[in-house]
Amino acid sequence: MPLPSQPLRKLGFLTIGLFDQADPRKGHESTLEIIELGERLGFDSAWLRHRHLQYGISSPVAVLAAASQRTTRIELGTAVIPLGWENPLRLAEDLATVDILSGGRLNPGVSVGPPMHFDRVKGALYPDTADAEDFGHDRVARLLDFVRGAPATDFSGVEGFEVFSDRVQPHASGLGRRLWYGGGSLRSARWAGEHAMNLLTSSVVKAEESEDFAEVQLSHVRAFRARHPDGDRARVSQGLVVIPTDSATPEQRARYEAYATERTPRTAAPQGPARLMFAPDLVGTSAEIAERLYSHAAFREIDEVAFALPFTFEHADYVQILTDIATGLGPALGWQPSTVTQVTSDGR
Repeated sequence: MPLPSQPLRKLGFLTIGLFDQADPRKGHESTLEIIELGERLGFDSAWLRHRHLQYGISSPVAVLAAASQRTTRIELGTAVIPLGWENPLRLAEDLATVDILSGGRLNPGVSVGPPMHFDRVKGALYPDTADAEDFGHDRVARLLDFVRGAPATDFSGVEGFEVFSDRVQPHASGLGRRLWYGGGSLRSARWAGEHAMNLLTSSVVKAEESEDFAEVQLSHVRAFRARHPDGDRARVSQGLVVIPTDSATPEQRARYEAYATERTPRTAAPQGPARLMFAPDLVGTSAEIAERLYSHAAFREIDEVAFALPFTFEHADYVQILTDIATGLGPALGWQPSTVTQVTSDGR
């Protein structure tokens, strides 16, 4: 097995938080329990993904507010908030509030672009301003300014019995350094670096300079750091789907392999007009997955990951996968858990 360039420093996981439309509480509670389990296992971070007008978490910031009161150490992130659905000023207020509640543990990740199915949703989302909305990087720049303390108005002071501020309140000191950009193109990677953000490398990238996924992702990491004030010390977190099977039952292993096999054809060549490249899902023992990661060009240049949990699996599957990542795969990659608490077979 080839040796990594450096040990894995931070280990995180990403979940989508699905639920049954007839019983949404159960799915949200499962997500919170998974985050609590992640903290007990020593994970450094837990990340939630947005799903608008679907049966997945539509408000990760609200869910992370709840998670902040049920955990004490694990960092809490979004991967990612699609800003086309958000007002940057209002989002800045929500992010700052949750960061304060969490004791400075929030790591918001964002992305740009028009909302999915925009032509069908714009009447509900932006009934009067759809044609004037800017869904590009300027929207991120506004959020950055507000989070980092730039004025949002030219008025401050006392009016009657009320005191007004010219910047977002509460102001969460340090949050501006924990903002992440989820990018899948060279242009986005460069922009994130120029604006001193952190970079979430996606499991979906544009085939611009190569049709090899690892090479494309590596080019994004290097382009980002070349433009970032911190250079090679700029933070990059890699996102891939990994499914270790060390403690899985035969039935679980069969389902996991079938899941990956069904998704494999899309990884063979660029997809669609945007020439999107999808990363293969990594299924196998911790030792097998570690060997594949060590040979991955982009992985060898980062020391943080946020491994994605597969969609549509059961709660017990996530308990098994997270436990194997923390006890098998993480140590095989040189990672040391922050804290470890005894976890029972049901994840409690």
